Amino acid sequence: MDIKRKIKNEKRFRLYLETGLAVLLVLTLALAGRAGLLKSGAAGSEPAAADAQKEAGDSAEDVSEKAAEENRQAEKAAEEAEETAAQGQYPILGESDVSVQQMVDYFEASGEEYPEKALSAGGADSIETFCQMYYEEAEAEGVRAEVAFAQTMKETGFLQYGGDASIEQFNFAGIGTTGNGEPGNSYPDVRTGIRAQIQHLKAYATADALEQECVDERYSYVKKGSAPYVEWLGQQENPEGLGWATGDNYGYDIVGMIEDMKEEES
Repeated sequence: MDIKRKIKNEKRFRLYLETGLAVLLVLTLALAGRAGLLKSGAAGSEPAAADAQKEAGDSAEDVSEKAAEENRQAEKAAEEAEETAAQGQYPILGESDVSVQQMVDYFEASGEEYPEKALSAGGADSIETFCQMYYEEAEAEGVRAEVAFAQTMKETGFLQYGGDASIEQFNFAGIGTTGNGEPGNSYPDVRTGIRAQIQHLKAYATADALEQECVDERYSYVKKGSAPYVEWLGQQENPEGLGWATGDNYGYDIVGMIEDMKEEES
């Protein structure tokens, strides 16, 4: 009885082994066919498994190409939208469209008196010297001088001040004046104050590095390139809700002042 059971078990084991080997062979052939390693008897033809694989590859490639095309169309639409929004806008960067004399004339046309005593202490004894500094510092960073100068006239009321900052701070654009009596940043002289303002404008206009040593303590706080146009310096008019100031039409007011400045005889 034990011998018969032993023989029966051996036969069952051989059956299992042969079945396993057969399954393994089928799987090997299937995988080889999918990898394109096998060919059918007809020259140049591929097995069904290879055909299926090719069709699957073609399908995946079509999906990839479609996705890439959709991305290209989305990028193009975004570029066109930005171009449309930027039409007629005044760039912060570029060569100045006004002369030093036009800036001087624009200030003098305001009827305000140049604060000679206060600004002489900082190295600018006349409006001519003051405007020349704006032109030089703006040119060094690739910023339009008229943008910075008009902003100063708006922020300081043609150098008469009266807000949270005082003229002795040589802060000409309210940098750091966040309200509630906060006086903002102070600078050692007129030129440094002008340079800080122009560097802050450049931070809004572009992600390009500064040409001169950074003196703007708030430079790192700006999202670079978020306001390449003067009109976008106002947060309410900026597409991203960013910008220099929160007042209505802040940037548009500055552009209006620039246009008035250009009308002065050079």
